[in-house]
Amino acid sequence: VQLQASGGGLVQPGGSLRLSCAASGGTDSLYAVAWFRQTPEKSRECIGAIRWSTGRTYYADSMKGRFTISRDNAKNTIYLQMTSLKPEDTAVFYCAATARVLYDFSDFTLYNYWGQGTQVTVSS
Repeated sequence: VQLQASGGGLVQPGGSLRLSCAASGGTDSLYAVAWFRQTPEKSRECIGAIRWSTGRTYYADSMKGRFTISRDNAKNTIYLQMTSLKPEDTAVFYCAATARVLYDFSDFTLYNYWGQGTQVTVSS
């Protein structure tokens, strides 16, 4: 499975941005796709995940409210809609996927497919 993340860029505080994660190759085997973010100061932080087959979403408690994960089945693409962005949201955002059944979507070590990361910078 290959993942291609895109959509990052520079956005002003309070603005919105939508990231995309296009999946290809063996996607029928996927169980879930998640979004993580990472800064030099923090370890990889889970934003949330979406079940590939059902579309059910899960969010880390600290991410609820401003982040929305969705999917377009026809395009094999997962989206991360971000609103009311803050400077502390500045990070490299990654999408990740796994074929294994998960009970802890926030554990990045359980994902074996990763996109290349896309930089999001929130600054005026």
